[in-house]
Order: sequence, then structure tokens, then C-alpha cells
Amino acid sequence: MGSVKVNQLIKKYKDVTALKSVNLDIKEGEFFALLGPSGCGKTTTMRCVAGFESPTSGEITIGDRVVNNVPANKRNCGMVFQSYALFPHYNVFENVAYSLTVREVYSGSPGRRVKSLARLMSKRFGAPSKEIQTKVNAALDYVEMGHLADRGVNELSGGQQQRVALARALVMEPAVLLMDEPLSNLDKKLRNTMRTTIRKIQQDVGITTLFVTHDQEEAMSMADRIAVMKDGEIVQQATPTELYGHPKTSFVADFVGSSNIYQGDVVDKHADGVTVKVGGQTIKSSYKPDKKEVQALIRPEGIELYKSDQVPAGAQNILDGTVEMFTYLGPNIRYDVKVGEFEFMVEQPYYQGVPLLTEGDKVKLTIEPERVLLI
Repeated sequence: MGSVKVNQLIKKYKDVTALKSVNLDIKEGEFFALLGPSGCGKTTTMRCVAGFESPTSGEITIGDRVVNNVPANKRNCGMVFQSYALFPHYNVFENVAYSLTVREVYSGSPGRRVKSLARLMSKRFGAPSKEIQTKVNAALDYVEMGHLADRGVNELSGGQQQRVALARALVMEPAVLLMDEPLSNLDKKLRNTMRTTIRKIQQDVGITTLFVTHDQEEAMSMADRIAVMKDGEIVQQATPTELYGHPKTSFVADFVGSSNIYQGDVVDKHADGVTVKVGGQTIKSSYKPDKKEVQALIRPEGIELYKSDQVPAGAQNILDGTVEMFTYLGPNIRYDVKVGEFEFMVEQPYYQGVPLLTEGDKVKLTIEPERVLLI
């Protein structure tokens, strides 16, 4: 297995700079996600690591080898594409065996080279070697597709095709597994299932994995660490919990989860934190920024909502509001609450039988100071 290091990576297309000094240090065996909106440079970064794109400048290291001038087929990377890229005229077994057969053509014994080449030309010229059969069957069993080895890939569901693509990448025993938006073509329920499958296989095999996605839920649920990208740059690298709980910029806060973000000014400092004026409201925060102008970030689940006569004793940051709208989300209810000139998103658990607040209801919001992050 291998680590991946990207140092000062720049990629230009004529007058467009797609990547601006990207730096990554992915540990051996780590599941690392590149997260960001379309066009941010995450796939270009992966393609440079894979060898499909040549960097304008910078250095890429896999294991202890600088690979800038190493062709893609010699970098020992396995690739799972967004479109799966399976051969429609091959069955499941043949798709997974293809790369191993090609490798035998170039590096096998003379007799095996001839047989493998003939096999690529037509299945009528014999079966794959016993070594290939053993490896392919093991890979298919690992992704629970062994019972469908003889089935055509066009007869498979999207999730089954994804498993075949994963088996095809793993059968080569690569040092690094690269996955480019591999779940984007699946429905939500199947995506959730495949997340668990991919993460379990990655942990079992211990393979270093670079995973590209625009879906923050995918990245948060699967990755050991995440790099958030914007406009060709990495904005923040952190663990999922650090990224969600302590975003460094409003872009990260807004992209990773939902957030209430307001411009404010520090108007008072005290032993337990500061007081911030946001619009016509003053809010206490337990954070101590070193600047006066700040952005106050409050996650929707960090706000408690009460009817006006039910606020518990000792509550802090009590704000008067009016319910503008509510949205039923199954296990949760999201309320949009007007507070002065601002609207707050508030998310609370839904309990069967508990009456919902409705539009126009007068309410009070309470926010613990440690829930008010200042950036």
C-alpha cells in the first residue's frame, strides 16, 4: 500500500488556472475525501494523481516514488469511475479479469502471453489462467458478486455494476484506490448501502483511498479526513467532526451542513467569551476572536425553540421570534423563524403525537453561548 503526497500542485489550461498550489498529505491506509462543488478542481486533482493529466508544476508522490513522469498504467493506482466504464460485451467475470489478462500479455511468460492475447481476441481461444480465475473469484466474492459471475453487465442493477467496478479495481492489488463520484448515479437508498459497503471493504483491505464527491453527507460518513475545495484551492482539511464543528470560513460552514450565518460586531468582552451584535440582537458567545468584525455561525440543531411561556430557567441568548414556515423531514422538523430582520433555521427532533408549531406562532429561541461559533 502507499501514501499520497501532493506538493504545490498547479494545473493550467491556457488562461484558466484549474488548480492553485494544492497540497495534500494522505496517509497509508487512510480514506481521504475531496469535497466541493462542481468545477472546484477536485476531479482535476485526482486525474493528476492518476496520471490522466500532467501538472503544470508541483510534485506528486505515491509511496516513496515521485510519479510526475510515470505513465498512468505504471502508477499502481486502481480507478473507479463515475460511469463505471464496464465493457458491455463482457460478462461480470470477464470485466474483472480484463486488466489481469492485459498484464499477462505484457509481463507473463512467453506461453502465457500468447494464450492471454488469444483470450483477449476471442473467448473461444481458451479460459483465463488458474491464477487469474482465483484472483477474480476472490474479488467477486469480496464484493458479494460471485454468484453473478456469468451474468452480462447490462443485466445488472446500478449497485451491482458499482460492485463489479470496485472488484475490477481491487483485483489488481493497487497501492492507491481512486474513486471519482462513484455513487452519483444511484438512488438515495442504494447510495447509503454502497457507502457502508465501500467503507467496510476499504477498512478490511486497508487500502489508501482518495474519494471525490460533491455530496457532503457521503464525505462525512465515509472519510477519515476531508479536504474542502473551492475555485481550485483547498479551503480546509480536517476530520469530519472538526470540519462540521469548527469550520474556518463561511463557505465551509455553509457547504458542510446547514448553517445560520450572520455578520456581526464584537461589542463586549468578558471572562466567558464575548457579546456580539447581530442586526438589532445581542448574542453571547463562548469564543474569543481576535477581531471586532466577525461572522456568527449557529447550526440549526444548536437552537432550542419554545412557546413563549415555556422557556426554562437559566436559558441564555433568548430571542423573540415568529414561525414563518415549518418543514416535516421525518425524524426532524425544520422551522424558519423570523427574528427581527433575520430568519433563523431551527431543527428539532419530531416526536409522534407532539403538536407542531404553525405559521404565525410566537416563539422564543434560546442558544447556548458555546453553540455560537465566531469566524
